[in-house]
Amino acid sequence: MTQANPATADVVDNVAGLAAGSATHALRHQREKVAAATQGSYDALFDPALPGLPLTERLLVALYAARLTPAPELVAHYSARLAQAGADADLVTVAGQGNADSLADPRLRAILAFTRTLIENPVAGDEAALKALPAAGLATPEVVTLAQLIAFLSYQVRLVAGLKALKALNTLQSQEAAA
Repeated sequence: MTQANPATADVVDNVAGLAAGSATHALRHQREKVAAATQGSYDALFDPALPGLPLTERLLVALYAARLTPAPELVAHYSARLAQAGADADLVTVAGQGNADSLADPRLRAILAFTRTLIENPVAGDEAALKALPAAGLATPEVVTLAQLIAFLSYQVRLVAGLKALKALNTLQSQEAAA
């Protein structure tokens, strides 16, 4: 697995707004191995050297998945990553608005359509959905990477949502205790 990038030391903590030493941060890091594995998966899936799907396509998938979910903090995170990567602003806008049907590029349109299917209706991610990807020019390793990426994004979105809910609960309990 790739070494953690200092600029993304812990994306989930940053996106969920977990301050070191807070109750929610401490709870999450009780299983440091899980927190480290989550960050390691992020680092590996968004490693520019990962063969197959180009980094920009992976980031567009992440932005699109975050938009569809919706997960505004992750939308902001992936939008910033795309800006850093120098992605085409029109593509970022399309992915950020969740409207991939307007894309002229059949490859990217198929990638985002598959993303939408797995995010909104995973049961529909059947053989026909998979076969649309090679028909649009994706090689088998790219299809596998795409499926792994979408699975990770589903996990990441739910993890961030759960941590935000715990953080809000902890804040409310602290306020009630102080009153």
